[in-house]
Amino acid sequence: MTHRLLYNAVKRTFDITASAALIGVTAPLMAAVAVLVKSESRGSAIYVHERSGRGGRRIKVLKFRSMKPGSDDLEGILNDEDLEAYYQEYKLKDDPRVTEIGHKIRLTSIDELPQLFNVLQGSMSLVGPRPVMESELEFYTENERERFLSVKPGITGYWQVCGRNNATYQSGRRQQMELYYADNASLMLDAWILLKTPFAVLKKKGVY
Repeated sequence: MTHRLLYNAVKRTFDITASAALIGVTAPLMAAVAVLVKSESRGSAIYVHERSGRGGRRIKVLKFRSMKPGSDDLEGILNDEDLEAYYQEYKLKDDPRVTEIGHKIRLTSIDELPQLFNVLQGSMSLVGPRPVMESELEFYTENERERFLSVKPGITGYWQVCGRNNATYQSGRRQQMELYYADNASLMLDAWILLKTPFAVLKKKGVY
């Protein structure tokens, strides 16, 4: 218990320091992206979506909007085949709702930069499992859900750098990877994931 408390305290200190510094460094880029997003289609440049945070608490996760307005109307936009594929993994490889700018910022993960504010605020961490919709928790058993939700969700994580699109819910590998992190979270593992993240982005792993 003492080890876990120390780990959480050090991690939170790092999250605050690093996210504040990164916000300062990337502020001009974020401003430019916001302008580009709004110039391509109407609506807010920031998309706010509810996800399950630590302990199952509902959190509001920020992203640059990469989809056309009204994209939440899945049945009105997607055909039956795409709908079936979406509900298997909660994402689509060639999603017709994504804008041209949205595709580019997704390729480079720039769309997730606003989540630095989630980290600074404390609802997320730089490293952790991806924040998921409540419906995605159905892919986990009750015991697995408890373990998965025992840590804060992160901007990057073990699944993102080691598997992502090649480790799916249907194969069970995504759950295994997310649970591996939840069960083995440590400063060393966090540092390893942070070091691997730029290479995963450059290799364009997980572009959808």
